[in-house]
Amino acid sequence: MKKKVKWLLSFVAVFILIVPLISCNKQEETYTLRVGEVTHSIFYAPQYVALSEGFFEEEGLDVKLQTTWGGDKTMTALLSNGIDIALVGAETSIYVYAQGANDPVVNFAQLTQTDGTFLVSREKVSEFSWEQLKGTTFLGQRKGGMPQMVGEYVLKQHNIDPQNDLDLIQNVDFANIANAFASGTGDYVQLFEPTASIFEKEGRGTIVASFGEESGNVPYTTFMSKKSFINENTEAIEKFTRAIYKAQQWVDTHSSKEIAESIQPQFEDTPLDIIETVVERYKAQQSYATTPLLPEESWNNLQNIMNEAGELPTKVDYSELVNTSFAEKVISE
Repeated sequence: MKKKVKWLLSFVAVFILIVPLISCNKQEETYTLRVGEVTHSIFYAPQYVALSEGFFEEEGLDVKLQTTWGGDKTMTALLSNGIDIALVGAETSIYVYAQGANDPVVNFAQLTQTDGTFLVSREKVSEFSWEQLKGTTFLGQRKGGMPQMVGEYVLKQHNIDPQNDLDLIQNVDFANIANAFASGTGDYVQLFEPTASIFEKEGRGTIVASFGEESGNVPYTTFMSKKSFINENTEAIEKFTRAIYKAQQWVDTHSSKEIAESIQPQFEDTPLDIIETVVERYKAQQSYATTPLLPEESWNNLQNIMNEAGELPTKVDYSELVNTSFAEKVISE
């Protein structure tokens, strides 16, 4: 009898030790999410902060980040299940929807809320006015993409006809635009950072205007996924959105120098002072969204810009391609 009691007590003791371990393992379950970014840019600083400051890890996420280089390639990767989440311009979700997709791509978290390009002049300009572009050669962005559409929209806002008032070049691949300008093509060029700041530092050009400041708020880059994936992985999407929100708040409350130091491992070939300059420029014009919530007003502005450029295939209701439930939940916590 004593042996029986002793055995029973031993069994209970072992059980008591094992149960917390089982519970702990359940709590530490890790979700792996494959994220494809349309390009690798300081413009996406909050995403890299989420990685470097451990916000994804805090949420039990193992984020596998890859650069998919271009909106079309990013969408192909998403639709073919090569990635789970895409970081790309919200206009791509409209293009997919217009093609009659059975499983539409839905935007669930906004990362940047303005255009990220700048107008760079080859010659130094003491007092710039948009009127000065008339009669010049303007090296713009690839046709059909958000940078090009915003570029043309801003030109029209300043009473410049992109097709008739200047020599507009739009047939250069995104990756070669900076090289084309450096080799002598164009009087003005529309560039992303850090290239714009590097050109200015090296004396190859002067930043004279910001397309982001001129065009207003748009869902320029958002996190999106197929509707089916969101429905089947609500917990993982919520955790991801929460980590992004933490990073957005961190970026909003820290200095450009602190942000630059945090994300520098992502940009080893870019000097720290350039990273800091770029971050400061984007922070100053409020390019980094401070919450993942994509406002309806911004969605409508996006479609207006697409329509002006003749690139809006069909008008899509906000509720059709934007899911705000995850953003609203993490913000309210």
